[in-house]
Amino acid sequence: MIVVLLAAVVLAADGWVRSRAAGREYTATTVPPADVALVLGAQVYATGNPSPYLAARLDLGRALLETGKVKALLLSGDHGQWSYNEPDAMRRYLMNRGVPAEKIAVDYAGFDTYASCARAYRIFGVRRAVVVTQDFSVPRTVALCRAVGIETTAVGDHSQPHNGTYRRIWLRDQLADTKAVYSIVARPDPVLGDQETTVRDAIAADGG
Repeated sequence: MIVVLLAAVVLAADGWVRSRAAGREYTATTVPPADVALVLGAQVYATGNPSPYLAARLDLGRALLETGKVKALLLSGDHGQWSYNEPDAMRRYLMNRGVPAEKIAVDYAGFDTYASCARAYRIFGVRRAVVVTQDFSVPRTVALCRAVGIETTAVGDHSQPHNGTYRRIWLRDQLADTKAVYSIVARPDPVLGDQETTVRDAIAADGG
């Protein structure tokens, strides 16, 4: 009985999240223009290199910038410990591939998707964005960003092989929809701080 109830909760949360995000995923070529792309962090290896999942997100963000779909990139990830730094690894990856530093803003306290969305709105002043994440995370990410006040579209990475790793991460992401519903309803405060102008500065920069 408990298992059935839990399954019903997860399915209901997943359905509600998907309804909030319906019709908002595009490809990198068809997405409507916006000032900024919010690229969400993922695993960085001990070498400092991004995982294939994160590298794919970054490549999509770079494509959006290079084709003029967005004017700046906001890289949001986990830097909760000095030994682990997603945003700097993301920035380094992009700069090594020709993205001008002045077109990049970073958020070091994007500890989860809700925090990334909430801080983009409350700390960085983002009001309209293209979010970039994996295909299976698009509904949850769009729903969370819309809930905090960002007019959101999305580009999802569909390039990863559907192997055991993919299936495990996919399942974990679906289960996270229940946490997303809580965040949408309760609106907990993320880690806050001083207002940042780096997104606005990156939008205004000419890119060298």
